[in-house]
Amino acid sequence: MTTPQSRAAALIAATNQPSAEANEAFTIGLLTPVTGPGDATAGELITRAACLGAEYLNGRGGVRGGLPVRLVLQNDQPLEEGEIMQRSAVGALAKLALVDQVHAVIGQWHLRTAPGVSAAAELFGVPLFVENGHSTLTQQHRRTLFRTYFTIADRAPMIADLLVEQGVRRAGILAADTVFGLMNADTIADELTARGVEVLRFDFPQDSTYDVRDQLRAVKDFAPDVLINGGVVRTNYMIIQQAAEVGLLPGPMLVVLFPFPMRSEDYWRLAGEVGNHVVWPALLYRPSWPGLAEIGRWFTQRYAERFGSFPPDNALNAFTDVTILGQAADAATELSRDALIDALETHEFDTWRGPVRFRRDEEHWHHSPPPIVLMQYQRFGQTFDEATIVYPPEARTGQLTRPDRDVQVAR
Repeated sequence: MTTPQSRAAALIAATNQPSAEANEAFTIGLLTPVTGPGDATAGELITRAACLGAEYLNGRGGVRGGLPVRLVLQNDQPLEEGEIMQRSAVGALAKLALVDQVHAVIGQWHLRTAPGVSAAAELFGVPLFVENGHSTLTQQHRRTLFRTYFTIADRAPMIADLLVEQGVRRAGILAADTVFGLMNADTIADELTARGVEVLRFDFPQDSTYDVRDQLRAVKDFAPDVLINGGVVRTNYMIIQQAAEVGLLPGPMLVVLFPFPMRSEDYWRLAGEVGNHVVWPALLYRPSWPGLAEIGRWFTQRYAERFGSFPPDNALNAFTDVTILGQAADAATELSRDALIDALETHEFDTWRGPVRFRRDEEHWHHSPPPIVLMQYQRFGQTFDEATIVYPPEARTGQLTRPDRDVQVAR
């Protein structure tokens, strides 16, 4: 039986094989979860996309007039009993920087590991791209840290504005106690409270919790207009399933805080019909969207051919980061970490959404966030491409539907 780790390793080996005899290469470290307790599925998706990024660059002659692009995979998860994820991730970054001598690193997915990894990357002078939505990570103005994904702080005001537009007065929140879960819950609760919404919130231990029925019954008694699901891997679906068991769903609106519903087949299989009407934040990106640049079309078509599905946004993001690094290598005065950072700060790069430059302002230091929308499934079994964009108003493809009314709501 294959595992995410074995599949990821095989992909890396196949990607690197054509250039195995080359004496020199542009080397990118891939530091991501490919085993538990982290999100090994996300790590596998990131690995798939990084390999396609290397393939894209190598198919165009490599970088700097012919150097091949190679990838070095390093699992950031603990392999020894008692070791914590933050320590294993920092150790893995050190190996990539000191032993493998990579030119740059991508793939950081978990919010809990990214701060330590970014501190270590700064110490070693290694350019680092993170693939997660940590709200304050890039605001520390580190020279080595870059990001092309949106943050929790970018998405929470949009969610709050939609809920207030829909007349929400009470919100129930359940949140896992991971950095991602708590940061999401803190940010959305603050945004809702500032808009006059009453909030009832319960936090729970992610790793040891398998039953939140009592908390959900309390939320049901609170009679909320919306249930905000702040679960993460495993507990995100647990909340939906147990909310149905206690009779909370269907009823209030259902909002989830990261875009796992876009994996349509998994979502409907694990959430069931009670997951209909779910709202989630996402990139403005899907199969029918006409805004993809040439490089984005290449990636989505090649990913679908290779893996049989449209690539999710974390895969798109990892591909983008690899190809930006390739373009930066071409623009750099020499092939060194310092020169690569200088090029990242001073040049413009082709991406799936058009040209990108890295800002250096207080809010988005070394960060070029993509456009964000809120999407909703409005019929059981819909695909991601069929989902309705319900916010912001200028991007809407249809009006929000609500399970408590089961009719379209136009305000």
